[in-house]
Amino acid sequence: MSYVLFEAMVAFCVAAVAGAAIVMALRPLRMARQAERLARAQRDFHRQRERLEAKFIERAGSSGKPRGLRWVDVEFDDDVIYVRDRKSGRLKALVAIEVSFEAVEGGGMEEVEAVSRVRAATAEFFHDGDRWATDGRVYFNLAPSATVKYLSSDLELVAEEHASVRG
Repeated sequence: MSYVLFEAMVAFCVAAVAGAAIVMALRPLRMARQAERLARAQRDFHRQRERLEAKFIERAGSSGKPRGLRWVDVEFDDDVIYVRDRKSGRLKALVAIEVSFEAVEGGGMEEVEAVSRVRAATAEFFHDGDRWATDGRVYFNLAPSATVKYLSSDLELVAEEHASVRG
């Protein structure tokens, strides 16, 4: 009985070592596929960027936030930071923006002097697996890199694109 148990343990160990070797051998292939998916998503983001920015302005402007203010203008930076949501695995693109507002009549902000000041923020876009989209989520008073640090338990930095390097 002990000889059969010994053979079974040896067979199990050999199978475990073989399985680990296969997993390690496939890792570079998996990483190459991930890199290709990221590169494709980045190309798609740039191809769709004009449409995405317009959709962002529409969604963010209709959100009612900040209360009592109307979105007047949004300037998008060229640089993009790509992050992965740690929970969902969804790829996201973060872009620095500058937003101008005006007070909504009767919204209680007409007399606030700061309304006319341009606000720095970060616009969020997400990749649903097939295409890029936005729900108009904005992080006020945070640059994209600061947004990643602030949400580091939720977001993992994947890539950074700087317009000067992209050319």
